[in-house]
Amino acid sequence: MMAAGQAAQNVRAHALISGRVQGVCFRAYTVDEATAAGVAGWVRNTPDGRVEAVFEGAKPAVEAMIAWCRNGPPAARVTGVEVIWVEPQGEQGFGIRY
Repeated sequence: MMAAGQAAQNVRAHALISGRVQGVCFRAYTVDEATAAGVAGWVRNTPDGRVEAVFEGAKPAVEAMIAWCRNGPPAARVTGVEVIWVEPQGEQGFGIRY
């Protein structure tokens, strides 16, 4: 729980997205969405077929990115999104990791 006065501070969410999320441009769409939302972090495919992403920024923008991940791009079929909230690390920019 955030104390009053901390609302403007950045938050960081680590998300694992399951379903048909690889081979559907999920990473590229995530970069576009995160950039438009002003969120920093990264996205990558995992060997087990999921997509992993870190979103860091203002809480409403990070929450919006998590909400977007629940549907993803048009060709995706998301079946689950696991989110772990962790301490911000000062991410800059948003990109794809390989």
